[in-house]
Amino acid sequence: MIRTGIYGGSFNPIHNAHIRLAMKILRMAQLDEVWFVVSPQNPFKRNQQLLDDDKRLELVRLALSRHPRLTASDYEFHLPRPSYMHTTLTRLSADYPDREFVLIIGADNWERFHDWHRANDILQSYRLVVYPRQGSPIHPQSLPPNVQLVNTPLINLSSTMIRQRIAQGRSIRRLVPKAVAEAIEKEKLYAE
Repeated sequence: MIRTGIYGGSFNPIHNAHIRLAMKILRMAQLDEVWFVVSPQNPFKRNQQLLDDDKRLELVRLALSRHPRLTASDYEFHLPRPSYMHTTLTRLSADYPDREFVLIIGADNWERFHDWHRANDILQSYRLVVYPRQGSPIHPQSLPPNVQLVNTPLINLSSTMIRQRIAQGRSIRRLVPKAVAEAIEKEKLYAE
């Protein structure tokens, strides 16, 4: 059975912290691979202004091209919107019976997990890996047995910060993979 981490997000845009985090979780949670599932619409961010789905997916593919165990996925593009993780996991399990899917979320999402669509069903059927986020402390002894807290470093970088730097005309070269920076600059993405 292939152990596949599901790392969902808007990736608007993807940046180096996403990749470093996934690489650490890959090892710490003993996963075979991590799929970056690009979300067309997060139910908690309905008014969020997103770059076109296919363009965000293209940037994720560029970012992960040098990481064979990290994969860009458009799986949620073919599901009803908004994207509910329970639906994604259930459909993935049916379509890929050779894999054990493990949900990767930040501590901020774990704090709100009870608000997720069919959260209890996710907890009953899947293993979760939770990584620390600034301002969202988690006590490992408070977690259910199938939820693992991984001790990854806190990285103070966000897609919002990247977009702000672009809007201010500042460089993002050391914050995103080179191919992503080049694509953003060439196509003037996030510029307005």
